[in-house]
Amino acid sequence: MEVGMEEEPPHLFLCPISMELMDDPVTVSTGVTYDRRSIERWLLQYGRATCPATMQPLASVDLTPNHTLKRVIDSWRDRGSPSTSASSSPSTSSLSSPAHDLATPLSRMLEAERLRSALADLEETPFKVTALRNVRSRIAGDVAMQCEFVASGGIQVVGRVMAQALAECGAGGDFSAFTVCEEAATVLAVLPLSDPASVGFVLAPECMRPVMALLQRGGAEARLHAMDILTKISNAGASDWIAGVDVDDVVKSLLELLSDEGPTRLSSRALDVLLAVVELSQCGPAKAVEVGAVHVLVELLADADDRRDAERILLLLKRLCKCPEGRLAFADHGLSVAAVAKTMMRVSELATQLAVKVLWLVSVVAPSEKVLEDMVLTGAVAKLLGLLHVEIPPATKQKTVRMVRINGGFWRQYSCFPTDLRDYLRLLD
Repeated sequence: MEVGMEEEPPHLFLCPISMELMDDPVTVSTGVTYDRRSIERWLLQYGRATCPATMQPLASVDLTPNHTLKRVIDSWRDRGSPSTSASSSPSTSSLSSPAHDLATPLSRMLEAERLRSALADLEETPFKVTALRNVRSRIAGDVAMQCEFVASGGIQVVGRVMAQALAECGAGGDFSAFTVCEEAATVLAVLPLSDPASVGFVLAPECMRPVMALLQRGGAEARLHAMDILTKISNAGASDWIAGVDVDDVVKSLLELLSDEGPTRLSSRALDVLLAVVELSQCGPAKAVEVGAVHVLVELLADADDRRDAERILLLLKRLCKCPEGRLAFADHGLSVAAVAKTMMRVSELATQLAVKVLWLVSVVAPSEKVLEDMVLTGAVAKLLGLLHVEIPPATKQKTVRMVRINGGFWRQYSCFPTDLRDYLRLLD
């Protein structure tokens, strides 16, 4: 039996120019595959510089052999050859048949082709929300399809859709345009965004502006997706994403999320992004203090039950208290010392180290009488002395000893200060 006599070859195996089974499949710069003889005739004999299937200009005339497709076509040919048919027996397991061997690579190629087709139609279709959901379902949890999505210009396409939707919404259009923007963010949020190419595409203004708009004005899920995107590109080492945003507006939006009673994951992501803003922006700490970050963080720390949340809040407070405005805001809040002291020797070793650093900044670098008094009344001093009797990192112990030595004379004057601790302070003296 000859191939093609009783079974038509899959459409993917046919050259888009000749519509015949490809012998030597090659791919052009637009991502479309042709038979080498046909595309060379198109380029050389007819002198064309466009992709025959899409009519897009070719970035180059280089032809890349599609070895995977060639192997699949050759296997399909072999499956229908007389020798293959003769050697097959009814008892042969279907799991070892050539048809089964072809199923995975062939289906993957078909899926990739469907994804490229969906991306090609995305900007023109009036049903963008449905189309975006279709794209997301194709790439979610599938690393190969995510790579295909990025390689096919998917991030740029989705970015343009987001930018267009945001522009329509800003021009007084139907709010459904903003829904398109939110749905587009769900597509980007499923990507790992860990490679330089993907991060670079997201950092383009057409993509970043809508992401920041979602962070500030989107619903809970949209804000979560926006923060997922920002966290990923920040973790990938993209330190310049903060350069193109209004730090003041971003910090206000994040603090608003943290102040509201919302989903744990939402507030947790907000802490991640706030850490990135404070770390990456030169004016970030001062801006954060100015819009009330210390107050919000102290309130959160006082009620924090999650270890990781408590550690990140303490890390933020440490960074904010490095600037004079941050230390003043810390001293002005009645619960600040108590909230920090509560975490010592209770949450984790890291939380204890961070708490000591915060107290060091507000009691040694720039001490205020109110902070020193609160440290006695809230039990922070007792905990510091307790730390001297346990194994802690040398830097933390050094700061603890120095705090006690510098401020011991002030703390001893309080009648509530335990007698045994007064004796211990004398020993340190």
